[in-house]
Amino acid sequence: MRGLACVLMFQWHCYESWLGGTARDTTFFHWAALGGTFPAPLFLFLAGISFGLITDRLRSRGTPAAEIARQTITRGAEIFALGLLFRLQEFLLGWDWAPWTDLLRTDVLNVIGLSIIFMGVMCYAVRGRAASIAGSIALALAIAMATPPLWTTMRPTFLPWYLESYISGVHTFGTPQFYLFPIFPWTGFAFAGLAVGFVLTMPSAREKPAVVVSALAAAGAVLVATGLALDAAPFHIYAFYDFWHSSPEFFLIRCGLVLLVMLAAYTWCRWGLGNIGFSPIIQLGTTSLLVYWVHIEFVYGRFSLLPKKACGIAQASAGFAAIFLGMVILSLARTHLKLPTWHRLQPVRR
Repeated sequence: MRGLACVLMFQWHCYESWLGGTARDTTFFHWAALGGTFPAPLFLFLAGISFGLITDRLRSRGTPAAEIARQTITRGAEIFALGLLFRLQEFLLGWDWAPWTDLLRTDVLNVIGLSIIFMGVMCYAVRGRAASIAGSIALALAIAMATPPLWTTMRPTFLPWYLESYISGVHTFGTPQFYLFPIFPWTGFAFAGLAVGFVLTMPSAREKPAVVVSALAAAGAVLVATGLALDAAPFHIYAFYDFWHSSPEFFLIRCGLVLLVMLAAYTWCRWGLGNIGFSPIIQLGTTSLLVYWVHIEFVYGRFSLLPKKACGIAQASAGFAAIFLGMVILSLARTHLKLPTWHRLQPVRR
């Protein structure tokens, strides 16, 4: 699933950066934009699943709760620090034009790191599988429902912009920016994934994984239907309603779609072509952090392969294909080259 998230991320970044003129008004571009709404939820959801699996394994070994919290919170802090380092790199590479405020943008690595820290705190406070599942679901829903007012009528404007940006994504613009990754609503996807991760550690999931994954997909279909029904309702409880960016309805729909994608990925990997020979998508998933870090500079940065906002669909598609191929080659090099131990980053498992 991380590999799929990487591909969806590549396609959106390529088309958003390179398409220009009338190409940005086409149905093709709008579909690319729709696909671009899924990578971040997928990455955060999968971070939550991984966190649940790791925490359950540590608990089963008898690791003290304080030690589990220390390990997981430290890992979250490391990823948050990597997010800050990534912003510093982008600022230095864009020295001629990048404002210093870009150093404090709330990017996806920042929110993944914070999400892991928050999940570590919750799993320290809440013990037991059932309680952890219930707590994760409650927090995911609370974060989603708190997002609309925190983006509009209850914005914490008393905070400096670089702190408020972690709540509502305002950055320096005074209003929430849809392309940033504040705590609300994005950490909600991590807690939703955490609940699923703990479900997957249940004995029934180990004995009959296909049945449990199918049941989760059925729950996902219910979430999608619920989100669509609430969106179509004649009234909404919030003073300002923005379906695509801050609504709990779209949050439910995306969580549901992620669960359906999980079933498709499980089927593909167990019975489909993903289980036969080499899969470039699975390969990308093993080095998702690396390919995320590198591809940005060749799409948005100083070394962009194509002129920005100036290409047609065919040219941008060729650029997307080049990025995809290049990142697969980079991923293979990362997993096959013998690097010194101090230089290795543990690959993120799919």
